Amino acid sequence: MKEHWKDEPDDHDYPAAFDYLTLVAPEETVTGLVAQLKQADLTHRKAKDILRASRLKLLPEDNAHVAKDLEKVKDGKALSPVLLVRGHGHPGFATADDLVIADGYHRVCASYHLDENADIPCKLI
Repeated sequence: MKEHWKDEPDDHDYPAAFDYLTLVAPEETVTGLVAQLKQADLTHRKAKDILRASRLKLLPEDNAHVAKDLEKVKDGKALSPVLLVRGHGHPGFATADDLVIADGYHRVCASYHLDENADIPCKLI
């Protein structure tokens, strides 16, 4: 199986990123971060590097959300690019992590299971 990626994140990815980020930062800060994500150019990073920088564990293939994304790939459906925020350098946003996956953790894990060296399209600020 090889992943297929959309050219841009889905519209619902930005509110999902907002919801997640407001758990770790003030709403006014997150509003600015999401606006920056919307304007950011698409770039590509490897699944293994995204997981390492975010310090998140690889979810197993049988995780319900990872399995759903793997099934999408099997069916030839395109996955949405992931939204990433560097953990440092944003006023009002401080985290112990070097990278925060604002949206797309399960897609990163699914991609890793397919090919840890695959380039994942992402918006990175």
